[in-house]
Formats: sequence, structure tokens, C-alpha cells
Amino acid sequence: MIRVSRSSIIDAPIDRVWEVLRDFNSHIDWHPAIAESEIENGEPSDQVGCVRAFRLKDGNVLREQLIALSDEECISTYCILDSTIPLKRYVASIRLKPVTDGARTYWHWESTFDAPPGRERELAEQVGSGVYEAGFKAMASYLGGKGRTSRVGKNGSAGTEQRESWSVVLDRHGGPDVLRLVKTQAPPPAAGQVRLRQSAIGVNYIDVYIRSGQYAQLIELPGAPGMEAVGVITDVGAGVTDLVVGDRVAYACVPTGAYTSVRTMDSAQLIRLPDDIADEDAAAIMFKGMTAEYLLHRTHQVKAGETVLVHAAAGGVGLLLCQWASKLGATVIGTVSNENKARLARDHGCAHVIVTGDYRFADDVMRITRGQGANVIYDGLGRAAFDQNFTALALCGHWISYGEASGAHDPVALAKLSEKSVTLSRPVLFHYTADPQNLRSMAAHVFDALRKGVIRPLVGARYPLGSAAEAHRALESRATTGSLILIP
Repeated sequence: MIRVSRSSIIDAPIDRVWEVLRDFNSHIDWHPAIAESEIENGEPSDQVGCVRAFRLKDGNVLREQLIALSDEECISTYCILDSTIPLKRYVASIRLKPVTDGARTYWHWESTFDAPPGRERELAEQVGSGVYEAGFKAMASYLGGKGRTSRVGKNGSAGTEQRESWSVVLDRHGGPDVLRLVKTQAPPPAAGQVRLRQSAIGVNYIDVYIRSGQYAQLIELPGAPGMEAVGVITDVGAGVTDLVVGDRVAYACVPTGAYTSVRTMDSAQLIRLPDDIADEDAAAIMFKGMTAEYLLHRTHQVKAGETVLVHAAAGGVGLLLCQWASKLGATVIGTVSNENKARLARDHGCAHVIVTGDYRFADDVMRITRGQGANVIYDGLGRAAFDQNFTALALCGHWISYGEASGAHDPVALAKLSEKSVTLSRPVLFHYTADPQNLRSMAAHVFDALRKGVIRPLVGARYPLGSAAEAHRALESRATTGSLILIP
């Protein structure tokens, strides 16, 4: 365990210094290392438990949580939740005391943390000098006359300047290594557009298809993948009347470009988030939740008494399908790749779970259904499971292919489908949400299901934006459960 501490005397009364420091997001105003910062979920910046997400000017990104605040003793304590800097179990406190003459303040900044072997001295120096000593100097200058600056443009109007951003981009298709973090610029919003600072980005399997080139037509290279994120509007373009600066919004739509910290985009596909929906919950359910909504209520209206087969039942979409279909009165059968995922699927509505690592499940489905088969199959597996899916389907069953994790299906002969009077669908979310009215209806249905406990989003893992390649590797390995989120 490494301990780093620094102390300083600030030429300002303690009440002035504490007024600044008790605002957990004030470092954006005075610390020279901070490029951008915001408090997540719109919470007050002096509320114990609030989280600030920020980016340093060197490109590192962090999330820190305020864990204690004492106005009586002038102590603020916080910890790191996520960081691209390898500081583990980092906890820091700032303590202020008045100097005898009352016009100056004694400031003590101390932290403890673990660091990778061989980097202890480097990181201790980075924290002590680059953070603490630089902070003392900057605060003295700030209180000496700079004063607090506004964090929002005048009257909430659209800015005219470029806004620095960090984006994960690819300039060629391939494996996860083609993803790289680069500094970019988010332009001011044109008519009908807004600019938003993003707080959470959803990772979906379609991002893998786009990166690998399977869906190459959905991205213009070089470009950023991603179709789902949550953020706060910072600028509004002409003609946008239903959104204002400060609104928390979410989206799940084309074009790609969600893997970025600041984004300028058309406002038509943005959904204003209700106050009771947290940022990470929204990032976990916008794309996946609306996918589950249209699969269960539009492509096929699941009815009580039906048998539903859900593949990848412990994945982000799979868990939502299992929960929601079970609440609709269906008997849910799920396939997973290991026993840990089986337990998770059972906890989320699966009445029967089949553990298989080789796409063989049809015999178990027929046994469970006493030879009847599944009325509807939600298939994200693709080519490798074609024959097994057909065997597991009931007469007049509905086979819905909404993903192709094992590769695209070969062409299907109509004569094959006639053997069981099968209905085969290949739906796409963006066709259902193309009409803004449908989009808002679907999102409202998802939010209502979340409030009522019909669905419970599970964030399986969080990654810094710069670790998007690692998130893709985990997703493709079939080792993940629930939703994966990138933190800008």
C-alpha cells in the first residue's frame, strides 16, 4: 500500500477555500490537469455518493465517488471507481484548518493506493506532484482573482467552436486491435442537431460486426463504431425546440459514432431520460431493451402459455428477453455456455436452462416440451445453429433471427420452411425506430417495464473508453454476462 501526502498554506480564509472544495466538481474550474468533468446522473455536486466522471488533458479518464463530506471539520474524502491510470483501491482525503491569523488556510491532501509492481515510485510522484502540488498552486491562483467560470454557454445557446473529444476509431476492418483512442473534435451543432457530453456508452454485438467488416456498410472509415450512449446536452442548434441544454438524453440509432466523449448529432433520435432512470441503466437498456421490446411485442407478440427459446440467455439482450417473456406468461428455455451463466439465466426468468458449448440443444428442447418444440425462437447465434433451431421449432413456429454471432445464415429454401410451416423473420431495430413516434413509444414501454421491475438491467462490466478493444475481446469470447459499458 502506497501513501502519498502533501501540505500547503493557501493565502485565503478557510471558508473561501472550503466553498470551492466542497463542490466535488469544482476541479474543472481550477485544476490545470482537468480537461472536462461532470457529475453523473444530474446529482448535486456536494451530495455524498455522487460520482464525477472526468478526463485529464493527457487523455486518461477517471470516475471518482464522494464518500464523505464534513462541513464541521472541512474534510472531503473520495475514491476512484474506474481509471485508465493503474491506481487500485485509491482513497484520498482533503483536510482544511485555519491558520492562526484567520486569513490563511492549511491544506493537507493525502491518499493511499496500490500500484503495479515496478511503477510505485512513478505513480507516487505523478499523484504527489502532478495532482497535489499542481493543485495547490492552481488553487492559490484561482482564489487570487480568477474566480469561478461558467460551465455552460451563454443562455444555453449553441456554441460556435469545435469541442475537443476523445474517440475510439478504426481506419480498417479487422480484430479488436484496429480500435484506437484518438483526440478528435466535435463540431458545433448545425440546424436540427445538438452536442452532448457522454457519460456512458453501450457495447453491443453489432459493434463487433461493424468492426470486423461483416456490416461494413454501416460505417464510413475512418470512423467511430457504437450506436448507443447516454449524455447531457451542452449545445443546441437552430430549430431544436424539444430539447434544451442540460437535458439528460439517450439514443440507440444509426449512424455509428457513439464511441466518443463528446458527440454532435441529429436530435430526432434522442430520448429525454426520466429523472428516475440512471445513466448506466439507460446505457444498458436503450439498444438491448428496445430490441427486447420489438422482439416480444412487435415481431412476435408473445402470449401466455407459449414456449420461448432464448439463445445466449445470460447476455445483455438474452437476460431482458428471459425476464420480459416470463412476465408475459411464457415458459422460457435458455441456452448458455457454462453453469455460472445458467444460474444467472434462472435468476432472470428461465424455467429451463440448457448448457451447451457446441450449438447442440434441439434434443433437450424437444424433451422439455414433450416433443412439441418451441413456439418462438429468439436466435442471435446465426449459421452454426441453423439445423438445431429448425429441429427445436414447433409446427407453425416463429423463428426470429436477430443476430449472427457464429456467422450469417446461408440462403434458406422456402421448401425447407414448409416442412413445419415455419415463419422466419430477420428484423432490424432501426426499422422499428425510424418513425420518432414509434421510437418514443418503444422507449417509454422499456422505461415503464424497468420501473415496474419487469426487467432489471445488469451491467456485467465497465471499461474506460480507451479499453474498447478489451471489451470487444471479452464479448467475442462468450465470457461476458449482462451489458458492457464504456465510460468516456
